[in-house]
This record gives sequence, C-alpha cells and structure tokens, in this order.
Amino acid sequence: MTVSAGSAGSAGPPAGGFARRLSERLTGFAYQLGWKMICRLPQSWARWAFAEAADIAWRRQGPKVQVLEANLHRVLSYRDHTPDVDGQELRALSRQVMQSYARYWLETFRLPVIPVARIMSGMHINAEGEAELFANLKAGRGVIIALPHMGNFEQAGAWVINRGAGSFTTVVERLRPESVYEAFVRFREGLGMEVLPLTGGRSPFGILAQRLRAGKLVCLVSDRDLTESGVAVEFFGERARIAAGPAALAIQTGAALMPVGTWFEGDDDWGAHIYPEIPVPPSGTRAEKVAQMSQQMARNWEQAIAEHPEDWHMLQRVFTADLDPARLSRVQVPPLRGSGQ
Repeated sequence: MTVSAGSAGSAGPPAGGFARRLSERLTGFAYQLGWKMICRLPQSWARWAFAEAADIAWRRQGPKVQVLEANLHRVLSYRDHTPDVDGQELRALSRQVMQSYARYWLETFRLPVIPVARIMSGMHINAEGEAELFANLKAGRGVIIALPHMGNFEQAGAWVINRGAGSFTTVVERLRPESVYEAFVRFREGLGMEVLPLTGGRSPFGILAQRLRAGKLVCLVSDRDLTESGVAVEFFGERARIAAGPAALAIQTGAALMPVGTWFEGDDDWGAHIYPEIPVPPSGTRAEKVAQMSQQMARNWEQAIAEHPEDWHMLQRVFTADLDPARLSRVQVPPLRGSGQ
C-alpha cells in the first residue's frame, strides 16, 4: 500500500509545531480506535458508516475529490475516444470510487478477522496468470508484482500468501504520525508480509534485489512516483510519472516482472488479473530498457483501470500536467519515444 504522508518539513514556530503534534496524536488515536472498534462492530453497521463517510466526502468535493475527477476524466476520455466527458457520468463515477475507497479501508481494518477460507474462496483470478506466477516461484525464480492503487491489494496480498507464496516483501511510504506507520507495519507483518520503509532506513532497492535473487516474491504498488526518480510514460493519452523500481529490479536481478490489476466483484468478492511477464528488451541502455518495460506496465494498468474505473483509488496527482511545477523542476523528464510495446 502507498499512502501519502506529507513531508516533515521544518519545525516551524512553536504554536504551529504544537498544532501539528496534536493533529498527529489525534490521527494516531483515530487509526488505533478504528482497528480495535471496527473489527468488533457488526459488518453491516460498519459498512453503512463507511459508505456514509464516503458520500459526505464526495458531496463536499474537496481538493482530493477534484484531483480524483481530473484523473477519471482522462480515463473516460481515453476509453471512450472522446474529449467530451459527460459531467453527470463523471460525478457518478467519482462517487463510486469514493464508495470503493471506503470499502478498501473497511476491509483493511477488518482483514485480521476475515477467515482465510473466505479470502481464498472470494478471489476470482485468471488461471493462466496464476499458473505463470507460481510456476516461476516453484522454479526458484523471483517475481515482481507491480500494481496500481486498485481494489483491495491488501486482500490480494493475503490471498497470494495463503495460496502458496509463503510471504513477500513490499515497500511502504513512512506515515505520520509514526504510530500510524508502525500500526500498518504490524498489520502487514501479521499477514505474513515483510515491510520495508521507503525512507528512514536502508535503501529498499538493495534488499528487494536480494529477495528476488533468492527466488522470492516482491509486490510493489507503483502507479505514483514518490521518489522524484520515476519514469515518464504515456498513460491514458497523457504523460505521467510512475515508479521506475519494478522495471529496474527486473533488469538488475532477472526476476519476472508481472503487472497485476485488482478490483472488487459485487458486494463481497474480489477480482484480479495477472498479466504475462514483461521481458527485458534485448538491446538498449539501462534507462531505455526501464522506459520500455515501464510503458508496457502502464499499458496493462490502462486495460485494468479502463475495465474497472470505479476501483482506481487515485486521489493524488499522477499526470505531469497536474504536478507541482517546483517539483518538476527537480526531476528530469525525458521525451517519450512513442507509446511503447
């Protein structure tokens, strides 16, 4: 999972520092209360409460919902081959996304009490992708699963662990307050994941490479560039920046890079599609290979998102045209070389 945590920044004046610390403590308390209380509430009550909260946020149409709708406008325009997107359709879709996002959080809080048998029986996945994934792992070859922020990838992680992967390694953004970050780490470790911080520790790339060379599974949510070292791709007809790590790791270690899309099916089940391995190009510089493989990864995500736009929880800016100009000045954005394959 990747959740925007903001930047620590400078300490600022004492009053501002106190307000920030108080806000962080309240946030930490809310998350801890959520994990303790929601697992004890009847599921129907909890689902109603989360759905109501999602509708309130949607009706307010705050900055994040506006960013969400700008992202969804691209999806609809690209999918339907028209620059004219019906406003009512867009608003209806953004409401569906907020409901889907609320379901993700509800299930995340409740995942420790969902029976493993339910997690396994409720997952609907393409058989050929599942077979290719586990054939690689059985042969001792590492696999990189690269996902967008879709559906419930926490549940998908629990599924793949119980399906036979045993465990996998992932990277998460360090949240503030620290208590929330530590709670999420404990939660994921309790499911069987190895969690590496994006910042504030050893370089995760080296550890991930070690795991892949040992024939292990690595899962990375990668449809946002959090490090200012991402790669430019064409995404829904526009330039966007995504994480370069999955392709770079595949080139470095020889592991299989397999994009995945996840979504919700009905009120209680989940769906996923594992796409075929993206091979390392036979020629070109390392940067060119990373760009080509990342472009194909984006193409696979486009397909999954276009088929299930209501489950793409992208409330952050991902398209270059929307990014902060000051941030863009700190990164190098190479020209796109066509759409890639």
